[in-house]
Amino acid sequence: MVSAEAALLPEPETVMAWLSEVPDPEIPVISITELGIVRKVRHQGETLVVTVTPTYSGCPAVSMINLDIEAKLLEKGIADFRIEQQLSPPWTTDFLSAEARERLREYGIAPPIDGTAADGRLMARANRLAGGSNLVIACPRCGSGKTERVSQFGSTPCKASYRCRDCLEPFDYFKCI
Repeated sequence: MVSAEAALLPEPETVMAWLSEVPDPEIPVISITELGIVRKVRHQGETLVVTVTPTYSGCPAVSMINLDIEAKLLEKGIADFRIEQQLSPPWTTDFLSAEARERLREYGIAPPIDGTAADGRLMARANRLAGGSNLVIACPRCGSGKTERVSQFGSTPCKASYRCRDCLEPFDYFKCI
């Protein structure tokens, strides 16, 4: 027999839809679900459990993301919940949705290049980490492939600074993690 309280618990899909309204605090044009850091929503008895994987350990936005999740759940009338952090498997840029990648580009941030995340399968990644690069990072403003890395570190730790040699505009590249 299902208790009256259990019958009132929202479905995980409903909670994911609510959380899709929560913007990433560092890149407000994409949500935390599009970013792929909300890994799972489930019920443990009467408690709603939201599992989150940060983009990298030590990410300064984690506290803000947890507060935003808490605020959204309270707004929706959920008082009995827990936010868990899951570090394994680690987050990679492969978790970004196609929509999020396009919104990054429209916002002026070059999205990560497909298949270049740190999954250990690509020898080219080792080359890039050693300072070499065969990647062409297209300018999100004019589309040119004539770009150059200015710094491995951009406006946030998950981005690198680039400059377009055609339109001369600086831009961030969302690094493959």
